[in-house]
Amino acid sequence: MPRILKEVTVMAFSFFGGIHPKENKWYAEDQKILDFPEPDVLVIPMSQHIGAPCKPLVRKGDTVTMGQKIGDNQGLCVPVHASVSGTVKAVEMRAHANGTTMMSVVIENDHLDILCADIKPRTQAEADALTAEELMGVIREAGIVGMGGATFPTHVKLSSGIGKVDTIIVNVSECEPYIVADDRLCQEMPEKVVSGLKIVMKILGLRQAHIAIEDNKPTAAKMLRRVIDPADGITVDVLPARYPQGAEKQLIYAITGREVPSGGLPAAVGCAVFNAATCKAIHDAVYDGMPLIRRVVTVSGDIVMEPKNLLVPIGTSFNALMEAVGHSENPYKVLSGGPMMGITQYDLNVPTTKGTNAITILGRKNKYSVEDPHCIRCGKCVDVCPMKLMPVLMYKASQSGNVDEMKAVHIMDCIECGCCAYTCPASVPLVLGFRAGKQTLREAAAKAKAAANT
Repeated sequence: MPRILKEVTVMAFSFFGGIHPKENKWYAEDQKILDFPEPDVLVIPMSQHIGAPCKPLVRKGDTVTMGQKIGDNQGLCVPVHASVSGTVKAVEMRAHANGTTMMSVVIENDHLDILCADIKPRTQAEADALTAEELMGVIREAGIVGMGGATFPTHVKLSSGIGKVDTIIVNVSECEPYIVADDRLCQEMPEKVVSGLKIVMKILGLRQAHIAIEDNKPTAAKMLRRVIDPADGITVDVLPARYPQGAEKQLIYAITGREVPSGGLPAAVGCAVFNAATCKAIHDAVYDGMPLIRRVVTVSGDIVMEPKNLLVPIGTSFNALMEAVGHSENPYKVLSGGPMMGITQYDLNVPTTKGTNAITILGRKNKYSVEDPHCIRCGKCVDVCPMKLMPVLMYKASQSGNVDEMKAVHIMDCIECGCCAYTCPASVPLVLGFRAGKQTLREAAAKAKAAANT
């Protein structure tokens, strides 16, 4: 059971492994969220979520309004919307932050911010009258996904959790170095985060929930507590800062002591985890009628001259955001996300998406590599793996390409947190190897499925 100490809840459970990298949150943690000026051109990818990409609903030359649905599809999918009003200049393949190219709608901004006629705010009474099914419909139509980076469609997580989930956790851990977007969101808009959480509680039919936050965010914890009524059934659980606390399975264990089984989902142990920004987006959709067309992005790094937290229209290029903060030297590396799990960018014209919580800009002092690295069998990677895996064996299996070996060492259970690579004294590119191994397994599974269907 947790014990209360100076208004801080110290949890009894501590996940295995983990590390304490230099946080570097001081760069942007005191910077208030600023509205980023809308760019002249925005690129809206048709896939910003896990699942089927959207099909474009507009063509070149069409006029669009802010919040208008411009892409949708069937199945595991959520729509995408225009983040500004203007004219569609192209519907074509464009570079995406995930390293691929994606069908995208290119909008020339008219800077008039003409709101879509379908967007209508709701009063408290009107929102209260919505059923769980109707609320999930609103969330789906607003295009809301997990905004911590996973981008799983939120309405699907909610619908699959009804009757199975007994514990709701809002994730404000934000354990990656440099990133403070959720911290600032909870400091400046705590009432909207809590409001969205209450909607989640209503949908899942639960009267209690947890907001999990690390102890390096005391102001955010204070502001959240300030807007929570004791009758709400919501507790703010402050956890010792440790990476990767924000990983879903590790957070569930830290709060409940329950272990999600290999290959299982949080619902298997009665839990559902939602990002703080996702909760705020749910509030905006239900009360303001606004789809997910803007999000808070931390733009920071060791060579950034003016680190900022920006409220950014979806579709804004990385280049535009980098120009807004400046940098003291040519970047060695630009990441979508943080330095532990972020994706290195090859094209800085890629657009921000629903899952972009940070752009991290690093200088040449981070440039290091080892030619032909070899494992020295020190075992440090095993000690820090929060999934209790054997990274040394996983890397060997991934390099061999042997499907059976990779399955035997449970490579698919790797959450790619980077703890092993961070600790490796030989600088072996472990996570890159695991990603390649996972892709090999996926391709093998696809071939087997195709052969079975012939």
